[in-house]
Amino acid sequence: MSSDAHSLRTILKQTKSAYAVAFACVVAFMGIGLVDPILPAIASKLNATPSQVSLLFTSYMLMTGITMLVTGWLSSRIGPKRTMLFGLLAIIIFAFLGGMASSVNGIVWFRAGWGFGNAFFISTALAVIVSVATGGTASAIVLYEAAIGLGMSVGPLLGGLLGGISWRGPFFGVSVLMAIAFLAVYVLLKDVPKPAKRTSLLDPFRALRYPGLFTMAVTALLYNFGFFTLLAYSPFVLHMDEHSLGLVFFFWGVLLAVTSVIIAPKLQDRFGSVPTLFAMLLLLAIDLAYMGFGVTSQTGLVVAIILAGGILGIINTILTASVMDVAPVERAVASSAYSFVRFVGGAIAPWLAGKLSEVYAPSIPFYAGAIAVLISMLALFIGRRFLREIK
Repeated sequence: MSSDAHSLRTILKQTKSAYAVAFACVVAFMGIGLVDPILPAIASKLNATPSQVSLLFTSYMLMTGITMLVTGWLSSRIGPKRTMLFGLLAIIIFAFLGGMASSVNGIVWFRAGWGFGNAFFISTALAVIVSVATGGTASAIVLYEAAIGLGMSVGPLLGGLLGGISWRGPFFGVSVLMAIAFLAVYVLLKDVPKPAKRTSLLDPFRALRYPGLFTMAVTALLYNFGFFTLLAYSPFVLHMDEHSLGLVFFFWGVLLAVTSVIIAPKLQDRFGSVPTLFAMLLLLAIDLAYMGFGVTSQTGLVVAIILAGGILGIINTILTASVMDVAPVERAVASSAYSFVRFVGGAIAPWLAGKLSEVYAPSIPFYAGAIAVLISMLALFIGRRFLREIK
């Protein structure tokens, strides 16, 4: 059986519990790109600068990263299912409140609350999918990445459609969809056993003492700087309406989904995870540098953004799979430690990109993102000897 057919079979033949969690993952990751097409509209309607509006990403990521430190602690006490439901409920509430806000500062704070709920959900979702999906860890990761890719692609498209009506539309849309996801998880997901050992609040910090996990976390931190520079800043230089921005990032997300599920496993099998990561990070740095060089070309930017989706899909899948194997700790602990570093460290990128464009020139944020990705390659190179167990 070909790897393409195996990936498709993996997605199509799963348990109801796995599908319920995967659907919730789709909606959760829709929330990341859903606000992308409405960033310029929010800036215009609420008289805000790009750096102020980009705080919607910064507050979301910062709170997500910090909260990751306590998600394992809570999950080991009340169980994964209740932890996920708590996170989904928080997203429902804060997404709705974001749609009701009347100032940029209000939206920024409610997006932080959204990130708080998102942390409890996504930190638990991967471990739950691994435990309830058929076909082992590899199949579970394919399903998880497929859900992420679908969410990342549909999110901007839906954001553009709802944002064309009102910038508040995407916030209310997420609230409704998350309510559906909450019911799906509540009804279809059977109780997942609590971990045999309760997690300490210090466990994620202890996990970072393993050089392999620390290497992957730092690499992801710097990579995320480039990722969120592209995602949060590029809508401001494209000069498009909500519908057009939604379409651009829809195709970006489609390519991300295809490469994460189909292309990434092939490249891993043929070249190995670390060499593939080096190659993809270099391509991403070149792509970002090109966007800086051609920042005045709308067509060039659109092509570069869509192509970046394909590169990002491969990197995301390999990073996720590698973190699950690189440290001799429970998956939930490894995920919390890794996510804390990459989200908190990468949170500055959206705000800094907007600020750099205001102080210097529209091209500078893309150059800064390219430099950060090149430094991530250096971090990966320095720690490569600790990654020998990764295929």
